[in-house]
Amino acid sequence: METLTPNEDSTALAERWRRFLSPRRIGATEHVAPAPDRSVFQQDYDRIVFCSAFRRLKDKTQVFPLAQSDYVRNRLTHSLEASCVGRSLGTTVGRVLVARHRLEDVLHASDFGAVVAAACLAHDIGNPPFGHAGEDAIREWCAQPNGALDRLQLTGAQRADFARYEGNAQGFRVLTALQSPSNPGGLQLTAATLMAFAKYPCASKTEAPLDGRSTKKFGYFQSEAALFHEAATAVGMVARTAEAWRRHPLAFLVEAADDICYRIVDLEDAARIGVVPAKDVEALLLTVAGGETRATRLNNIVEPKERIEYLRAKAIGRLVEEVAEIFLSHETAIVNGDYDEELLSESKVAATLEHIEKLSHEKIYIARSAMEIEAAGCEVLSGLLDLFFTAVSERFNAPTRESAPIRSRVLIPLLPPQFLGDGNAPDADPYLRLLKIVDFVCGMTDSYAITLYRRLKGIELPG
Repeated sequence: METLTPNEDSTALAERWRRFLSPRRIGATEHVAPAPDRSVFQQDYDRIVFCSAFRRLKDKTQVFPLAQSDYVRNRLTHSLEASCVGRSLGTTVGRVLVARHRLEDVLHASDFGAVVAAACLAHDIGNPPFGHAGEDAIREWCAQPNGALDRLQLTGAQRADFARYEGNAQGFRVLTALQSPSNPGGLQLTAATLMAFAKYPCASKTEAPLDGRSTKKFGYFQSEAALFHEAATAVGMVARTAEAWRRHPLAFLVEAADDICYRIVDLEDAARIGVVPAKDVEALLLTVAGGETRATRLNNIVEPKERIEYLRAKAIGRLVEEVAEIFLSHETAIVNGDYDEELLSESKVAATLEHIEKLSHEKIYIARSAMEIEAAGCEVLSGLLDLFFTAVSERFNAPTRESAPIRSRVLIPLLPPQFLGDGNAPDADPYLRLLKIVDFVCGMTDSYAITLYRRLKGIELPG
């Protein structure tokens, strides 16, 4: 694809933006005209809201697993908040881009906001139970000596999918394969939303090492490689190799919305449960908000909880303004794929944001209550993977169902049909056989994973 230089006129950039916001639905064979009062991107948002994987985020860890306080965020509330920030970012940027490139005939500022909001809404939909600790547990279980990867005949790329297991790739699989599995392309979201969702547009194993922030993780499994390629091509993303692309421009805004929420909101939650003193949180948020000249109502608020809530809102508002300005100043480089940095790193309060992140790692993410439950969660996930992988392997290797060990005959019926192959037997493909077990465990909520583990281990019996 021909790249653009900063001196070229707006016509070429306008064409690129039209393609970046492609309404093409991945997997769909028929084009259905959108309703006049609801764009295809708003439909994407609604499809995500109503899917079961999104609802399960209500019982998945954000920072504090199985928190007793209703105030503390979970993955569901975090995703909703990120989508609100993302909508503001996308709409703010879209308003300028539509005017700058005269896109009024095909796009509206709200289209940009809807794409970013939908991608933000789904950004954690592939997370396993117990957050990032759950991802680590799955990676370690898959890669253990004499474990699943040593016992199955897999290609190098397939092995990398499990050894580097990634919730972002699982999210793409949830959206395009596991939800509405009878549909080609799953939820059949637009290419624009799927690629804005893809913060790491590369496979787990590439032809050569790639640099840049967008390659520190990966965004799709081998099982969805064709769908990812279809979506990347539909929006005209810049290819780096046969299995890696430069980011979709709106993915930078999705990343920024997520980062704004977890940096600011995790701090608010920490104050709420007493992990970080409220006065310290207030001082940090006041700096991010721009000081008392911007937080003009602060002196009229007495209650610490309300002061922090007010400052949280002002801080997020200030960061939305800054991120939009930063994005627009780098538009040409971002469109060309020449920019691969975190937008917030150029914020005027970047040093304060770094301090907040450092404080979070030192005080919040390693809080004793969080670490104890995450440690238990690692045992739970490893135990469940052991049980079901062994059962499926025994059933697959047995000549008949009746000749399989009793444990596998008891456990296999507990797997929903979509996690097995034809005839409710283990899948013949070793890669899919393992992937479907991981799908099953990854899709569980924190509470269900614990309950199922306790029952299968005989610690408790069903009521």
